[in-house]
Amino acid sequence: MNDEASTMGNPYQIVSIKRAETPPDGQGPDWYNYEIVQGEHTIHGCRQGKLKAVTLAVEEIVGQLNERRFGKRGRPGATPKVAAKPAPKK
Repeated sequence: MNDEASTMGNPYQIVSIKRAETPPDGQGPDWYNYEIVQGEHTIHGCRQGKLKAVTLAVEEIVGQLNERRFGKRGRPGATPKVAAKPAPKK
């Protein structure tokens, strides 16, 4: 099985969300580091906020990444183009 085929079956998942120190360029309290994995691929991120808000935001990121993998997203409000009907003959 090639690398692409082996990762297609593995959705993105949250591995951890842990309290972190304020980053050097960050301001304010309540920082968290998060880790997301998909197969052998890992995403590390940092986000400010209360744990519940950070968790919801990271869950949304994971959901969007998984939708993107399978092409299920579209532009909001986008509609398919329909060919114009010819005018009736008089």
